[in-house]
Amino acid sequence: MSGVVWAAACGVPATPAVPVEPVSEGAAASIPSTRPVARAERPEVVFLGDSLTAGLGLPPEESFPALIQQRLDEAGLDFAVVNAGVSGDTSAGGLRRLEWALQGDPRVLIVALGGNDGLRGLPPEDLRRNLAAIIEGGQRAGATVMLAGMEAPPNNGPDYTARFRRVYPELARAYDIPLIPFLLEGVAGESSLNQADGIHPNPEGARRVADTVWQALQPVVERSAGAR
Repeated sequence: MSGVVWAAACGVPATPAVPVEPVSEGAAASIPSTRPVARAERPEVVFLGDSLTAGLGLPPEESFPALIQQRLDEAGLDFAVVNAGVSGDTSAGGLRRLEWALQGDPRVLIVALGGNDGLRGLPPEDLRRNLAAIIEGGQRAGATVMLAGMEAPPNNGPDYTARFRRVYPELARAYDIPLIPFLLEGVAGESSLNQADGIHPNPEGARRVADTVWQALQPVVERSAGAR
C-alpha cells in the first residue's frame, strides 16, 4: 500500500492526488461474482469506482455510497444505491464491469474511476477512451451519467498531470453531464480525515466525500424522481 501522493508539479495547482492502492496484475479484469442487490426493485443510483467507492477499511454502512443512501431516504427519494466499487480497479476494469454494474434499473450512474490509472502512469488518452465508453454505455442504458474527477500524482511530470486533469472537464462538456471536480475535495491529504494508511477516508472523511457527492447528486435525483 503506497502512501499519499501529491500533485505539486510546476505550473499545476497543488491539489492532492487521489490516493488509491496499486493494482496487482489482473486485478482490474476481475468482476465480482455477485452484484449488490437493490432493495424492493427500486430505481438505482449506481456508483462505479475503486477502493474509495468500495469503502475499503470502513464498515459497509460507513462507505460514502451508503451515506448517500441515507440522504436519499431522509429526502424521501425512492432510489436504491448500488455500490459497484472494486478495490484496485482502473478505468479499463470499470469498463469491463459496466454491464454487470448496470443490471437492474439504473437511473443515475456516478463514474468515480481513474485514480489507479494515474497512480500507474497509464496514458491519459486511454483514460479518456475508457471513460467515454462508460459514459456512452450508461446513457444507452437510460441512466443519467455523472463524472467524479480524480487527480494524478506528480511523479510522471507536469505535462502528464495536466493532461490527466483535463480529461474530466472535457468529457463532462463533450457529453453535457454533471461533473464533481474532485471526489476527495477537502479530504485528500488531511490526516484527521483519513485512515492510518493516509490513503482511504475514515468515517468523518467519508461523510465529507458524501457531502461533496450529494451536492451534485441531489438535483439530479430530484429531477429524475419528478420525471417518473
